[in-house]
Amino acid sequence: MPTELKQNSVKPETKARSFGENIESDLAPKFIRVVENAAIASARTMGRGERELSDKVAVESMRRTMDSIPMHGQIVIGEGERDEAPMLYIGEKVGAEFSDGTDVPRVDIAVDPLEGTNLCATGAAGSITVLAASDAGGLLHAPDCYMEKIVVGPSCKGAVDLDASVAENLGNVARRMDRTVQDLTVVVLDRSRHEKLISDIRAAGARIRLISDGDLSAGIAAAVIGTGVHAVMGTGGAPEGVITAAAIRCLNGYMLGRLVINKPELEERIARMGIRDKNRIYRAEDLAPGNQLIFAATGVTDGALLKGVRFFGEGTRTSSIVLTLMTGKVRFIESIHLTKKDDVKVRFA
Repeated sequence: MPTELKQNSVKPETKARSFGENIESDLAPKFIRVVENAAIASARTMGRGERELSDKVAVESMRRTMDSIPMHGQIVIGEGERDEAPMLYIGEKVGAEFSDGTDVPRVDIAVDPLEGTNLCATGAAGSITVLAASDAGGLLHAPDCYMEKIVVGPSCKGAVDLDASVAENLGNVARRMDRTVQDLTVVVLDRSRHEKLISDIRAAGARIRLISDGDLSAGIAAAVIGTGVHAVMGTGGAPEGVITAAAIRCLNGYMLGRLVINKPELEERIARMGIRDKNRIYRAEDLAPGNQLIFAATGVTDGALLKGVRFFGEGTRTSSIVLTLMTGKVRFIESIHLTKKDDVKVRFA
């Protein structure tokens, strides 16, 4: 008879262990289910103009699926407070544990249940469901504030600096990639705070792709050859920056980030969190220092890297990516989720 599984939240005394040698391989397939299920749930709300509903169903799906996975998980980065959205809150325990006390892995988890809630609500491109996990202590507990960011691909390691001019950074990226600045495409969030950045990029001669939301997925695209994205610049959420850093480490890319601490309450908050240098420039290795990392994402609406969820008569099709650091694997996964009918048929496209 199989050992019964119970949720972490109701059995805190169960022993938990750190990431073992094969935990990336053991948990990565299970985390794919988490982001796939959340993507399908939120995709059913696509275009309805109800961003809070889209986020809510993604959160509920993620929590439900994670609570079926044998692990002692803790949410270290959850839903952003600025969005006033339903949360997988920081400190929440997730996962299932064995009733007989069998060890389960202890993992830190960062989630963005639905990156691009507005994109999903309007049916626009680029919305994804995202999860990153690490061995305990392997993800920076970033405050919910903004972060200056630059993300580039593997060939541009060390070529950019947050304190350098835009023209200098783009010139260095172009040289590393053996092309001209005019050939570069830079992704920037379309925000008023980026007016000078946009002007400087245009003055340098590079092309710009303005996005309304979703700098996390753009950052991943910058580290993958063939996406048409060569750099991401600008200021976005710090929690999203940590999740991006986990992916960047797995993809051998390069990322720099610096917290934007411009209010007294933020000064007090980072002090309570143990962050002593508010001007510190973080690399991906600082934001996601774990020895083992898992990053998983599924497309909700079509994007540069992942296709969105597709519904058809026989079921649902999803497009996902899962990355692992120690085992060094990058998987692009197309899944067909069949309905339970006697006459169900699998379609190729």
